[in-house]
Amino acid sequence: MIRAALIALIVIAAAPLQAETKVPSSQAEISLGFAPLVKDAAPAVVNIYAKIITQERQRTPFSNDPFFDQFFQGLHKPQLRVQNSLGSGVILSADGIVVSNYHVVGMATDIRVVTTDRREYNAQVVLADQASDLAILQLEEAVDLPYLDLRNSDQVEVGELALAIGNPFGVGQTVSSGIISGLARTGTATGEGFGYYLQTDAAINPGNSGGALIDVNGDLIGINTRILSRSGGSNGIGFAIPANLVREFMHQAQGGAEEFQRPWAGMSGQPVDADLAASLGMERPEGMVISDLHPASSFVAAGFKVGDVITSVGDEIVNSPSEMAFRMSIAGMGSKAQVSRVRGTEVEVLEVMMMMAPNTPPAQPMQLNKTSVLPGLTVARINPLVIIRLGLPLNAEGVVITDPGQYGARAGLRPGDVLQTINGNVVVETSDVPDLLTDPGRRLNLDLLRGGQKLNLRFRL
Repeated sequence: MIRAALIALIVIAAAPLQAETKVPSSQAEISLGFAPLVKDAAPAVVNIYAKIITQERQRTPFSNDPFFDQFFQGLHKPQLRVQNSLGSGVILSADGIVVSNYHVVGMATDIRVVTTDRREYNAQVVLADQASDLAILQLEEAVDLPYLDLRNSDQVEVGELALAIGNPFGVGQTVSSGIISGLARTGTATGEGFGYYLQTDAAINPGNSGGALIDVNGDLIGINTRILSRSGGSNGIGFAIPANLVREFMHQAQGGAEEFQRPWAGMSGQPVDADLAASLGMERPEGMVISDLHPASSFVAAGFKVGDVITSVGDEIVNSPSEMAFRMSIAGMGSKAQVSRVRGTEVEVLEVMMMMAPNTPPAQPMQLNKTSVLPGLTVARINPLVIIRLGLPLNAEGVVITDPGQYGARAGLRPGDVLQTINGNVVVETSDVPDLLTDPGRRLNLDLLRGGQKLNLRFRL
């Protein structure tokens, strides 16, 4: 019996002790894997199935010819087409607030969300913004759901380990690992002015959109949104929308906002390169130089002028218009931001109010009735809010077309066209347009500004 007991003790001593698994905190521990981290974070990442109904008009052999195509307008009725969208989302609160990409759910009419334990929820979009490619959903009858905490994405550093969780190609929830490859990537993924991303080499593929990019603590640092690829597959260059912008979206959604409120800078600018820095008398290239300012901009009220260089907002560096737009967005509407300005050799910090583009003077929108030669045409007086919504130059003024209507579109008019003259009569107010288009005579001559270029359209009535 003593011999048997000794053998048992030897066997027990030789058996490896079962160590408690943990998130790797050093290079030596990476071999342990990410299993505990994924087990905690994955339940907060959901699959999203969305249906988008669009109308498409059947094409004719003359569809690309504006003259002949007008004769076929009534021959083919628009056909409804159902598009199915597959993507991912991240639960941000126990009561079912979910964030995803606009391009996944922004135009959807029917949204179904499926959790990792196969529970299904109907969802409604409560806040969406195409420019930022973000959307906030509310799950119906959801309680006590697992969710991820948002990390301050400004503290993320290049080289940090990161995990991407999503549903690539619809194969089911998948986890890929990598590092943060770059910060402040602007315009790289979409080319849009509001693009501002974290870059990662963690594999991101179609279907990952809206999924989570988390750190080794399981906190959300970004929403996977795009890849840079010629083949459509992952090449190790993926982009995620920073968590700080997601946090501002969530706050506005919880506050009842119907559209994302983005502070208006009322300015245009460009990055300072070496040549520009030399011409401005700067020691090194940094920041963004202001090239144009709208008189109603809060930056004008704070003391900024054309030629000033903005180097930071708060404690964060700014080097491009995209970074400027991002910093203002996360600062929040109604707050006061500390903006650093360089003018010559003088460096100063000025306080700037974060405000919306003012709707003054009143836009006075007006739609033409059936007595006009262009019924359905809608015009508005240009003000800062109209400039933002139609993407007009900061110096635009006068009356702009917001909707050309059916007949105006056939005539070649577009939203954003600035009306200068109608049959030689200068257009000053929206009230001028109905009178000039009710009985213009046998000819119609329109002088327009489109994208800063002058355009003349002539018609025989």
